[in-house]
Amino acid sequence: MESRGEWSGAESAETRRGSSESSRRPNRGRAAGPGNRNALIAAARDVYAEEGLSAPFSAVAKRARVGQGSLYRHFPDRIALAVAVFEENIEDLEAFTAPDERTIDDLLDRVVSQAMVATAFIDLITANVHDPQVEKLGIRFRAVVTRLLERERALGHVGRHVEVDDVAMATSMLATELARADPAQRPEVARRARALFRVAFAPRP
Repeated sequence: MESRGEWSGAESAETRRGSSESSRRPNRGRAAGPGNRNALIAAARDVYAEEGLSAPFSAVAKRARVGQGSLYRHFPDRIALAVAVFEENIEDLEAFTAPDERTIDDLLDRVVSQAMVATAFIDLITANVHDPQVEKLGIRFRAVVTRLLERERALGHVGRHVEVDDVAMATSMLATELARADPAQRPEVARRARALFRVAFAPRP
């Protein structure tokens, strides 16, 4: 897991510049906290989608137009920032799959949409699956899958052989393959993977 100490030295000069710039910004106090956090998450999506994880951490604060101090208060390292991005994704999946008509295929479609714009964070998350912050995301995602799978089984849309672990593995494989594929190839990768999963999950005679 990446620690602040591993990369703070390389960015110390940039951090000092950012701190100097932030000292010239109006101090809105605690009331700015939630807004700054949201701005940092949105900025992180844009920065790392454009430049990958090689982008300097300070670029997130610059894009969000907040000071370095605010960045480190909310997100002491890239894992914390990646978790915040995926927390928003999980919240989206929870709301999206809540209606009774939603299916596992809908879930996979939504995961594809999310992965297309969060590919830089996927390897970081998968490389730190035992981090407590990441484990909590896994628990919430499994709850989404469990609810959908029970519904789909009851309607006869998926086979009784399909388990929660199968669907969770499918989504993880799908996201990972999308992260590794060239951007131009991602739609085709998603289509082929979805077709394979559809066959694998279908009811058996």
